[in-house]
Amino acid sequence: MIKKLLLALLVLVAIAAFAVNMLQQRWQQPLAIPGGGYRLDVGAGETLRSVAAKLEADGIYGDAWMLRLYGRWTGLDQQIKRGEYRIPAGTTATSLLRLLQKGQVISYQVTLPEGITLARALGILAASEALQQELSGPADPRLLELVAPHGHPEGLFFPDSYQFVRGATDYDILERAHAAMRRILTEEWRGREEALPYASPYEALVMASIIERETGLEHERDEIAGVFVRRLNRNMRLQTDPTVIYGLGEDFDGNLRRKHLKDDSNPYNTYRRHGLPPTPIALAGREALHAALHPAAGSSLYFVARGDGGHYFSDTLAEHQRAVRKYQLQRREDYRSSPPPE
Repeated sequence: MIKKLLLALLVLVAIAAFAVNMLQQRWQQPLAIPGGGYRLDVGAGETLRSVAAKLEADGIYGDAWMLRLYGRWTGLDQQIKRGEYRIPAGTTATSLLRLLQKGQVISYQVTLPEGITLARALGILAASEALQQELSGPADPRLLELVAPHGHPEGLFFPDSYQFVRGATDYDILERAHAAMRRILTEEWRGREEALPYASPYEALVMASIIERETGLEHERDEIAGVFVRRLNRNMRLQTDPTVIYGLGEDFDGNLRRKHLKDDSNPYNTYRRHGLPPTPIALAGREALHAALHPAAGSSLYFVARGDGGHYFSDTLAEHQRAVRKYQLQRREDYRSSPPPE
């Protein structure tokens, strides 16, 4: 009798061991993920049960009950994080749970280039399908509140590349860009040269935005800053086209005319008004900010585009007028106002 009981026990142990081994093999098998990977969305409030059901419905993992049981036993079912995941081929149930526990979600990137306007920046953000759009435009009340006490949001956001996850909003990106601009502008202002014609960091930002629009060449930024600073110090008008164009807004058709330069109603017309324009005209990068606060020494008071992406600098009006005739009135066939692409 005892021998029969022992034999039956051994058989049960063998069956149990076989079953455990089979379950272990099934658990360690990779999920049925296609070669290109599988995108898994875990929404707010979702549980491991709903995630397992989604995997089962999509044919990714047929043993949803094992996933739920293991998650409950280890406590991982209470640690999964919401977000969008890219699950690579070869992933097992264990590595999937670890991925969900760590919150290793898909990261996206959006780039706001230097020299663009806030309206253009909003357009770039709107074109990102992974970003939620909340802002109505540059005059959105949330943006005006963000940049207070400044009444105009233009130029108060730092141009850079920003990482984000699905579910982030255009406001989230601009909030980070504004914080970055405040920090970098403060840093640059602290290291500024003495005797500059700026009453505040904001005025330096206005100048930097003009520099950003005037040249794309790194070695020219401080030289252009020098021209503008000397003009301000001599109470000369800046006479810079980008400010006039910004003031024209949607009325600008690509052709800056004489009537535009004579327009007294345009507050950004630096051909008619002394001093800096009322606000920045674009998003300025750190290099432009640095140039505005560290202008190159010299005597030049004028510059004109040569047509190869660079500028010719002149000390006198007569020299400048000769340069205008040479580079503007007799333009070369391959004339361009910006540097060639790298």
